[in-house]
Amino acid sequence: MNESYRGGEPVADVVRSGFTEGIHRGSVVVLDASGSIRNQLGDIESPIFPRSANKPMQSVGALRSGLTFTDDADLAIATASHRGEPFHIERVRRILRDARLSESDLQCPADLPSDADARDAVLAAGGGPSPIMMNCSGKHAAMLLTCLNAGWSTDDYLDPEHPLQVANREAVIDLAGTQIGATGIDGCGAPLFAVPLLNLALAFQRFVDAEPGSHERAIADAMRAHPELVSGTHGSDTQLMRAVPGLLSKGGAEGIAAIAVPGVGAVAVKIDDGQHRAAVPVAVAALRTLDLSGLDVDEESLDELAETPLLGGGEPVGAVVPLWPED
Repeated sequence: MNESYRGGEPVADVVRSGFTEGIHRGSVVVLDASGSIRNQLGDIESPIFPRSANKPMQSVGALRSGLTFTDDADLAIATASHRGEPFHIERVRRILRDARLSESDLQCPADLPSDADARDAVLAAGGGPSPIMMNCSGKHAAMLLTCLNAGWSTDDYLDPEHPLQVANREAVIDLAGTQIGATGIDGCGAPLFAVPLLNLALAFQRFVDAEPGSHERAIADAMRAHPELVSGTHGSDTQLMRAVPGLLSKGGAEGIAAIAVPGVGAVAVKIDDGQHRAAVPVAVAALRTLDLSGLDVDEESLDELAETPLLGGGEPVGAVVPLWPED
């Protein structure tokens, strides 16, 4: 599977002041409750890098390798793309402190919080970028703890041939049900494994359909119980998991969105230009093609995610509007 992603079709319009000033293209797959393809658009069979949507699968690799937590909130932050809010930073610090590790052991790059209020507070206090504020610091803390529990070295834990990363790769292969199409380095420095969009959706469906007591179910339950740890107070994953009972959601850089609802189905989206502003509305539109009638859905919250507002002079003047699926 060496062929690269071929690109998709128009999936969203960028409409400003009633005028379409741009188009986002991408690929989408919708699975029904049985895992069969219900709808698709674009290239769902060539490998893509799921970016942070890989994190739940990487967490399975860590649990299989001996990672243990007494608090499921720690497992949630291990799968997170957090925003650097104070409760995120304290949760990661607690993991490090309990393992007798320090922030200097983290090998993710230094960054400022992506949450605007948290970033402003750090700068106002005279602070600057640090690895623990980077959105993947929870994953890195969990990786370090896994290595300690397994008796593995920690100074090279990001090496693709380190036993931890080999276990993570095998977890992705197992859950996605396919071989790895390519191995790269993610923005945080950790190895990253490419699978087709179809297999990303299948993996997420396996998480929500997993039996109680399994690693997959533990991760899904932790993420759904603590969505604010996964993507921040105002993150789209947080809003989605609060809006639909049982829904599991994890986005990734370069326009990735992956969603699954137990007994209902799964959705995976890739936006070709990498814009998250299109990924969420398209994912919500695709989600709404599935039968959610038996769930107590917060439709108002879904409506807020169904379009991404565009501003002009600080006021809404348009939106990124999904084109697919067509009515």
